[in-house]
Amino acid sequence: MTDSLVDSPRLAAIAGPTTSLTTHILDLALGRPAVGVEIRLERHDPPDWSLVCTGVTGSDGRITTWSAPVGPGTYRLVADSGAYFEATSRPTFYPEITIQIRLESLPHYHVPILLSPYSYSTYLGS
Repeated sequence: MTDSLVDSPRLAAIAGPTTSLTTHILDLALGRPAVGVEIRLERHDPPDWSLVCTGVTGSDGRITTWSAPVGPGTYRLVADSGAYFEATSRPTFYPEITIQIRLESLPHYHVPILLSPYSYSTYLGS
């Protein structure tokens, strides 16, 4: 597995200044990084959402490298938590986690996800 996101032609269409975006998922029930969680990054182009790229969390639970920078706009991270919990033989109340974010002028955004089978939390990290 890799901790980078696979690019798509959609990235080339994003114009303007660039910023970096990273994320990681911590499995609070097990007290360790959530390895192997697939995450889609989608961009809001009203009225639709367009797939920018996908990635899988690495051994440290992180996706730190994008195949290309992203620009300002509204995005959503969609994590396949159901497949992760199924792979670890645990039931979950949240089979998919969707986090909508707005990227503006900061040079870097970090969006951690704290996960357990029956809850999750997120915040703007550093």
